[in-house]
Amino acid sequence: MKQVGGRIRQFFNTRVGFLILAIALFWAKTLWAYNNKFNLGVEGSFQKFLLALNPLPTTLLLFGIVLYMKGRKSYITLLIIDAITSTWLFANILYYREFSDFMTFALMKAGSSVSNNLSKAIFGIMEPSDFLVFADLLILILLLAFKVVRVNITPIKKRVAMLVTLLACLLFGANLSMAYHDRSGLLTRTFDSNYIVKYLGLNAYTVNDGIKTVQNSAVKANASSSDLQSTLKWIKNNRVAPNVSYKGVAKGKNVFVIHLESFQQFLIDFKYDGQEVTPNLNKIYHESDTLSFDNFFNQVGQGKTSDAEMMLENSLYGLSEGSAMSISGSSNTFQAAPSILDGQGYTTAAMHGDVPSYWNRENTYKNWGYDYWISKGYFKDKKSYEIGYGLKDKIFFKEASSYIEQLPQPFYAKMITLTNHYPYPLDKKNVSIPKTKTGDSTVDGYVQTARYLDQSIGEFMTWLKKSGLEKNSIVMFYGDHYGISGNHKKAVAKLLGKKTFNDFDNAQFQRVPLMFHMAGLKGGINHTYGGEIDVLPTLMNLLGLSNKNYVQFGSDLLAKGRNQTVAFRNGDFVSPTITKVGSKFYNTANGEVIKHPTAAQKEDENASVNRTTTVLSLSDRVINGDLLRFYDPKGYKKIDASDYSYKLSTAKKKLKKAQKKGTSVLAEHDGKSVEYTTDAPELSKSSDKDKSSSSSSSSSSDSSKSDSSK
Repeated sequence: MKQVGGRIRQFFNTRVGFLILAIALFWAKTLWAYNNKFNLGVEGSFQKFLLALNPLPTTLLLFGIVLYMKGRKSYITLLIIDAITSTWLFANILYYREFSDFMTFALMKAGSSVSNNLSKAIFGIMEPSDFLVFADLLILILLLAFKVVRVNITPIKKRVAMLVTLLACLLFGANLSMAYHDRSGLLTRTFDSNYIVKYLGLNAYTVNDGIKTVQNSAVKANASSSDLQSTLKWIKNNRVAPNVSYKGVAKGKNVFVIHLESFQQFLIDFKYDGQEVTPNLNKIYHESDTLSFDNFFNQVGQGKTSDAEMMLENSLYGLSEGSAMSISGSSNTFQAAPSILDGQGYTTAAMHGDVPSYWNRENTYKNWGYDYWISKGYFKDKKSYEIGYGLKDKIFFKEASSYIEQLPQPFYAKMITLTNHYPYPLDKKNVSIPKTKTGDSTVDGYVQTARYLDQSIGEFMTWLKKSGLEKNSIVMFYGDHYGISGNHKKAVAKLLGKKTFNDFDNAQFQRVPLMFHMAGLKGGINHTYGGEIDVLPTLMNLLGLSNKNYVQFGSDLLAKGRNQTVAFRNGDFVSPTITKVGSKFYNTANGEVIKHPTAAQKEDENASVNRTTTVLSLSDRVINGDLLRFYDPKGYKKIDASDYSYKLSTAKKKLKKAQKKGTSVLAEHDGKSVEYTTDAPELSKSSDKDKSSSSSSSSSSDSSKSDSSK
């Protein structure tokens, strides 16, 4: 036995032996992570074999680099390569846990616009077992440090190193061939990133993403006006006439777009502990003058909230990787809702209690044509006013009301809430409903922040009525994306009282609210299937505006005969008849897998797949190529971003000057503000004794900070 142990140790004391040990350990921990930290949807023995195989080619290729080096340098380099690839795996584990997706270069490029808010979320999702991905690195370091394995400086023949590299390439070629055999078009069609990692591995996915990122950059540089023709042709051929009976019912009205952060449709009418979680939104949802949609889906990708905004304001999809606002918002030409309404005499404003740079809004909003971008620096702020990503919703709405009443009417005002944002923290004094008891910390706080958001909506709607704005405004509420990801299936099943919660259920779970509320509007609950891409055409028709000359991929949700296939960013889709998740097709009515489709079902499947692939591809082409710079819709005035400034001092001057028009709420009330009532404990007399002095200094500092940073 000692002889065997000695021979094994002697083998690992060679450079090739140490390399094989390092590769074996890295392979084992990667396979462990694939099976325990990701939900790759591996099915059958063949896919399991590919999953076990795919870490080897790239690991052998990367680690094999050290065979071209001499002496101690090769050992140090091996440890560095191991550390870098392990850190990348670790980062993807954390990102995947919350977003059910893998990191991309586009996402990292956008990091500067979102990094200020990531630390709390990252620390909130770490698990002790995540650090096991560094176990192999630690073992190698300890083996060398305690000289269990000794450094061997004997040089390796170059032909041996080249053979290892060749073997890695051959293994990858075999892996790719088998992957294409099981899933054709893996790297050329729009597939969920889980597919690429499942078949080819995380490192191969990263390389593929890098290549696509470079290609997308080249697309913009080489684009021309002719590239837009196929898009214009598709839109013309697939355009559906909007609903005539609703055309112009909100003409000339103020527009409020209330962005319900992470708010899912299941919360409507949902009860917990004998209480309605969202009584105010429930009431609005069922009112006779509210148009509500119960089959409305979020369609976001990695850009999450920014993707929702892109679809809402432009009827363009977010990108397959990263955030279109972060990547292209500063440079692209857009024909967005604010600029369209500006041409109709509207004042436009976006409001949010977060920093202005998040998701690159500071620059994107200029290219969208927003007159005002009222962000965190505009509001009174104290430490107790904030939670998670910025101002608590009750305080945000109260502060925002002072700017809303100064806006010349008609106006278009988007108000982005944020308290109902992962990881759903809420201080005790604002809690009004118990946490749920699923045992999942991500899920259990969700009803508490949703209730708080609902209460803030109730207070805001009361103020709208008091100010008189309710009579001459249309208020749109929409949920931007899911609040609970597909990584929490067991907890969701328990929350909803279901025995199971599978991939089909998760696709249906992507419903979010959409409501249009206006005095005198013919309301009701509409059952058409649609998504965020359809919001702008619907809103434009309600306002009496035609979208015929614009590049918009959505259609009026109230139109008759509209196509009801809702495309998801990963290439899946849902429709009234068929739902696609990965490679499986389900009967939407009963959730059963369609194993032997009828001729009609097969035709339906193919049509929906083709439509989904086409719209995502064409929309990507528009954004990646910046193709709208070549298009001039009739009657549309181009935006010049340099005309806009979002400095607090500039905004104050503009608003002061605007009062001379006499159309604002403030002017209508002879310069007197309409009192805003809130039960926010942070604003009560007992907790706000030093309010005047601190507000004064805070406002002053915010003003200077805002002016210098914008």
